Amino acid sequence: QVRLVESGGGLVQPGGSLRLSCVAPADIFAISIMGWYRQAPGKERELVATVTVGGRPDYADFVKGRFTISKDNAKNTVNLQMNGLKPGGTAVYYCNSMGRDYGFWGRGNQGTVSS
Repeated sequence: QVRLVESGGGLVQPGGSLRLSCVAPADIFAISIMGWYRQAPGKERELVATVTVGGRPDYADFVKGRFTISKDNAKNTVNLQMNGLKPGGTAVYYCNSMGRDYGFWGRGNQGTVSS
């Protein structure tokens, strides 16, 4: 089983920032689209952002201009910088690595936006 190790998250006030990181095995990281998804209470899991092997990012409309996804190839790490968080951003955030015939998930990290 491929293990994606997430870190970051926590509690932040509305308008604040959180940073998430995910370390993947080197062989998986090198060939996968890496991404972040989230699942809010009572809702389905949804895409937040992805980044291709070549480093091209893509974002859900609801985070454009506020979130930044990035890769550190030397550390096999994908990061998600979340700025301007809203109360609706309270969710469990999951790291994902995806290829043509596979997809792996991290265990998820809680991010809570509350005053």
